[in-house]
Amino acid sequence: MNSPEPRDGSGLVLLAPGGLADPLVPANMAALLGLRLLAGSDDDPARVLAALEDQPEGWLLPLPIDPGQELNSGGCWAEVLGAWRQPALLLIPPRAPAGAPRAYSALLQSAGVPLLGLVQLGGRWDREVRRRDGLLWLGWQPSIEARDEDGIAAAELRAASRRRWRELSAAKPA
Repeated sequence: MNSPEPRDGSGLVLLAPGGLADPLVPANMAALLGLRLLAGSDDDPARVLAALEDQPEGWLLPLPIDPGQELNSGGCWAEVLGAWRQPALLLIPPRAPAGAPRAYSALLQSAGVPLLGLVQLGGRWDREVRRRDGLLWLGWQPSIEARDEDGIAAAELRAASRRRWRELSAAKPA
């Protein structure tokens, strides 16, 4: 498996502003990262995360709702992910409001979520602009119309994800 080197029994939760409604997006990210795609659920977060402990390593769980959305039981998914120290990957659509990457990064950071990084979905990728904003950008996933014919964007995203996963794993408290 060509995964970003997850720790034993671990994987990533895939997040996006507003949640992930398009089933192709998580499937494409799982394939790109070499992770096994699990069925997303907005059920009781503690129950979902406890069930993940039984999963073999190398999974990707898409969250169908916004990570900051208030839950019926109180709190939000971001808080639960932080309490469980569950690594997450944040996808940012190209038409997201200008402050969305900063706002969602801040939400996850304040909740204590180990953030693998941000990935821009589609749109025009400008590496220098992304570097200047000071966020954990891993790269971009070109839209279907802007195919990554030579595979450079995919290769860079995989390499950056692996590098960041090693950093997160090394920083994990014993």
